[in-house]
Amino acid sequence: MGRFLRNSRGMALILTILIISLIVALTLQFNTSMRSDLHAAANLPDGIKLGYIARSGFNYVLAVLLEDDTGVDSLHDDWADPKILSENSAGRFDEGRFELKVSDHSGRIQINKLVKGKQYNENQRKLLERFLRAPEFGLGEEEVQTIISAIKDWIDDDDVATGLYGAEGPGHYETLEKPYSCKNAPIEFLEELLLLKGITKELYERISPYLSPHGDDGKINLNTAHPLVLRAISDETIEDPEMVENMDEYRNDQDNDLKSINWDDRVGMREVNHDPGLLTTSSTCFEIRSEGFKGAMAKRVTGTVKRKEGGFDILSWKIE
Repeated sequence: MGRFLRNSRGMALILTILIISLIVALTLQFNTSMRSDLHAAANLPDGIKLGYIARSGFNYVLAVLLEDDTGVDSLHDDWADPKILSENSAGRFDEGRFELKVSDHSGRIQINKLVKGKQYNENQRKLLERFLRAPEFGLGEEEVQTIISAIKDWIDDDDVATGLYGAEGPGHYETLEKPYSCKNAPIEFLEELLLLKGITKELYERISPYLSPHGDDGKINLNTAHPLVLRAISDETIEDPEMVENMDEYRNDQDNDLKSINWDDRVGMREVNHDPGLLTTSSTCFEIRSEGFKGAMAKRVTGTVKRKEGGFDILSWKIE
């Protein structure tokens, strides 16, 4: 009997300790949750302010682009200089500031122009092919053809795989461990490339800064394109990188006239065999990144716009 009572008291003590431990744990959890909610509530007004600051910066860039000379766009324009765009932003608000950056998507390869109907757009295919062959990407010829065929099959509206290296839903994507369908429609977001056969995350991160899903005519702005894109405009520029260096040096001189599409003739490009319909000196599509800051807090708005007469079309929009 005594042993039973001693055992009962021991069990009661253990249960009491467990209950107290549970209460303490729940109290601490509740306290942490309350602190988090209070912190979030306290930051809510600042978050709203930051959103408006970021949107203000975005709209400011639209105003700059609207006033810009649409006949010619270059990296000498105000929209292309983050310092000019962002300076004195703190003076526009009682609290906070914005930092702005604009990227010209007309200086990139417009991947949706790879396909015309159900067939390749040949000048775009050759452009993309030369670009992917750049030694910076380390791709073999089979890898290059696999990627180009996969992009075409993702965009075109049929289920027929292109050549030896193509990839359609039934024959490839739907047989994967986590199957999905081939889109068979234009790419809306560049991140879709991560779904394509032959494109790894590492490769995507290396090629994505030079590609765009936006654009109407596939033309590359000579004045704003990255040298890797300029190198891809012809077989001659691939074989003679010095030509691209001369072009880059010429366009970086503010005293040079960059309005004429033929300015490249002045730097030894007269005999270069490139498609005349591939190049331009003006831009229509721009990616705007506006980041609002208040103390240690920040909020970013990123959007892509298409400039048209009298205004803009919003092509994409993201708030972070």
